[in-house]
Amino acid sequence: MIAVVGHEELPPDTSAMVERELRVRLERYADPAPGLVRVGSGASVPFARAVRASGRQLVAVLPARGAVPAPLPPRDLEPARELMALAEEVRLLAYDPADRDSRVRADEALVARSDLLLAVWDGSPTNGRDATAHMVAYARAHGVRVEVVWPVGAVRGATAPSVPAARPACRTKERR
Repeated sequence: MIAVVGHEELPPDTSAMVERELRVRLERYADPAPGLVRVGSGASVPFARAVRASGRQLVAVLPARGAVPAPLPPRDLEPARELMALAEEVRLLAYDPADRDSRVRADEALVARSDLLLAVWDGSPTNGRDATAHMVAYARAHGVRVEVVWPVGAVRGATAPSVPAARPACRTKERR
């Protein structure tokens, strides 16, 4: 499996750059492993689109309360619709989508099932809301290969400035 984690606040231009870079990475990766993503805002939709565009299967994980899907926060509803349309398989996982610590534990479970983690991450430390730095450290500590994806010109935040549409260069970090 190939999992993704990443920042939640990706403006449209950055999201498009990230999607292009994720597709390039997935097309280079010879293993036909499916993509694994937890439903939510941020990197999940660009990753899901890239997974499908690269000809891979997509497995989406929904929060659950027992055997029933849990309600999603409003910000996750639209991304969830698109992810459900793109996924070949949907799995339930017990976690509370409104609770940061619960989402982190869910991401840890996904990473533990993966051979590769694509981290949409600007390199910033954990800030108490965003846990991407934690997930990168968690994956590395558990022997999961990590590739950081943060295209040159990418920014965080809902009101970030526009970026030219040309394909940007990307800083690449790969570690095991």
